[in-house]
Formats: sequence, C-alpha cells, structure tokens
Amino acid sequence: MSLLGKYLKGWGLRTTHPTFEAGQELSAFLTGYEDGVAVARIGDTRIRVPDAPSGMVDSRVRLRVTSFDSSEHVGEAEFVEKVGDSAF
Repeated sequence: MSLLGKYLKGWGLRTTHPTFEAGQELSAFLTGYEDGVAVARIGDTRIRVPDAPSGMVDSRVRLRVTSFDSSEHVGEAEFVEKVGDSAF
C-alpha cells in the first residue's frame, strides 16, 4: 500500500443525509417542534420524537429509532433519556 493510501485509510466523507436503522440508539439535540411533535435534526435528516417530554427543545437526548424512510430522510424515534443541555 502506498504512503498516501495508508494516510487516507479509513477516511470518508460525511453526508448531510445520514440514515438510521430501527433499534439504533443515537444522541442528538431536539431542535424544535413540527405539528406539536419534537424533532431532532441531524444534518438534513429529521427524526420525530412523539413521546419527548415538553420543554426539551435545545436539550441533548438519547433516542431509539423506531422507523426510518431513507428515501425521504425522515424517521421516528422513542425518547430514552435527557443527557445534557445546549451550550447556547
């Protein structure tokens, strides 16, 4: 393997449309509400969190994905726990 190949091994580009699988847990900030449902935005992907407690906007939370549509980059997740606050 060339020196450049060794240097670049494991590198990849991040996407603005990450995808998730049902059952996957992730940590994200709840950024607002859509039609009264809390939403986490990860890049251009939106995850709706219907069971999020009120007052959690701008909080870092742990979520468990329940469904995800990779063609639309939208999904739904269960609220697991609050893990932090925003630095704003």
